Amino acid sequence: MLMNILKYRPLWYALSGALIATSIAFVAIFGLKFSIDFTGGSLLSVRYTDTRPTAIEAGQVLAELGLGGTVIQPVGEKDMNIRMQTLDEGMHQQILTKLKDNYGEITELRFDSIGPVIGQELRVKSFYALTIVFIAILIYIGWAFRKVSVPVQSWKYGLVTVLAAMHDVIIPLGVFALLGKLFGTEIGSPFIAAILTVMGYSINDTIVVMDRVRENLQKTTGTFHEIVNRSLNQTIARSINTTITTLLALVAVYLFGGASIKDFALALIVGIVSGAYSSIFFAAPMLVSLYDLGKRLKARKQ
Repeated sequence: MLMNILKYRPLWYALSGALIATSIAFVAIFGLKFSIDFTGGSLLSVRYTDTRPTAIEAGQVLAELGLGGTVIQPVGEKDMNIRMQTLDEGMHQQILTKLKDNYGEITELRFDSIGPVIGQELRVKSFYALTIVFIAILIYIGWAFRKVSVPVQSWKYGLVTVLAAMHDVIIPLGVFALLGKLFGTEIGSPFIAAILTVMGYSINDTIVVMDRVRENLQKTTGTFHEIVNRSLNQTIARSINTTITTLLALVAVYLFGGASIKDFALALIVGIVSGAYSSIFFAAPMLVSLYDLGKRLKARKQ
């Protein structure tokens, strides 16, 4: 017996709309906390062997070196992240020496320094990369589905795929805006890599459904609604199984991987869950809605 997934289109649209609206609200209200990859500056991560000083105490020590405007964030029990203006190697070593002299032995975990011009360039290039990917997807899928232009024009397959990918990009952005507000989670190059990966995963998931629709249009009979619903039932198990196996690996990476890869894994987890949902409950129903809209517009013209 087939599940009538399309029957509950209003529910799926309401859920997607709520998730997207909430994500956009989080971004608008909290903003995105960019890492030095995009803002420029220096990031120093250290681990204290003995008692870790408070952020205020560490800030006072750095102020003695003439470093103002530093952002100090304790991490875990012994670690500390220090964001500050762009440093040269000499000042970098002075900071390490000063911290050791005041608070005992420390281990440097990470030091990155990026100029503001390079940071701005990375932001612009990341935006261009995402835009070009969306356009390329729309063009390619429109071409790939050119032989199935009835009863829905081929470019609409590309449109719903792009909309689903945008759905799966916006939701992780909202989650990271909230995490940035609550825990200081930053968006850097690993996040952009994760988003591009999520887009690829989302598109692949959606294409599997659309391709099954294309096959069934050529091989089976029934209304467009029936064919799309049949296609969804034929692919939903595959989508769920693929998502679960992928999530098992990602959760392991998040739990046991290093600190530098946790945000990357988290963005993938959120995006892939969203992608599994959107390919079944957003993209395909949207294709049917576009079909219905086209029929109504055609009827009005007649």
